[in-house]
Amino acid sequence: MTNTETDWLRLNRENWDDRVRIHADSEFYDLPGFRAGASTLRPFELDEVGEVSGKRLVHLQCHMGQDTLSWARRGAEVTGLDFSSAAVRTARTLAEDIGMADRARFVVSDVYEAPTALGGERFDIVYTGLGALVWLPDLPRWAGVVSSLLKDGGFVYLAEFHPLTELLGEDGKSLEHDYFQTRPETYDFPHTYTDGPQLTKTLSVQWQHPLGEVVTALAQAGLRVEFLHEHATMLFQRYPVLEPCGNGEYRFPAGHPRLPLMYSIRATKAA
Repeated sequence: MTNTETDWLRLNRENWDDRVRIHADSEFYDLPGFRAGASTLRPFELDEVGEVSGKRLVHLQCHMGQDTLSWARRGAEVTGLDFSSAAVRTARTLAEDIGMADRARFVVSDVYEAPTALGGERFDIVYTGLGALVWLPDLPRWAGVVSSLLKDGGFVYLAEFHPLTELLGEDGKSLEHDYFQTRPETYDFPHTYTDGPQLTKTLSVQWQHPLGEVVTALAQAGLRVEFLHEHATMLFQRYPVLEPCGNGEYRFPAGHPRLPLMYSIRATKAA
């Protein structure tokens, strides 16, 4: 492993700190629309998580807190955790702006240090949203953290981009990458995934996690998997071949062989 890859936490934190200034002003995140009442949760997430009113929910890798605060608007008492202090500052301000500061708190911490950062608290729901796992090198350790944060009878809900999407080339038609790659990839990109100016901290380190690795990590942490759902849609046009299908989602066109583009898992800790 290179020196860059062993320094992954610092590089990724700097990269995400730098993204916040861009994301906060972007049309992609649309903070004015969120302040006006928009939710960032997807319909399938609402269906699969279910009623959250009165429940304690912790959102790991929460970024600027829009998903976290969307759960608060649905009645949950929420805690958002992120390793970027810039993201947490933005989330706290956003909570104040929408009148949710009394039921939403945000904590600066790396995921692996979450049990300590949260003082050993336990929650009804651990939520992790899209695009989170590629930033974590050790899924068994992550699953152990998740289990330690759950009350008995509580559950973790994870929605993620399907690892099969990492196999495809930029055209979305050709297989160009190895599904079982275990070594980290170091990227030097001047842009984030939103509209806006270029990054100044361009280096990041990411890991690919096959679906079996995710499920096994949760099971070995003592959690019972309730469901694993694979979804034929994606939330943005990752490949030119994808076409809009409503609700801001994209899919392969009719007649084109389909691959799962997202997946979701719910796993419960024994009561």
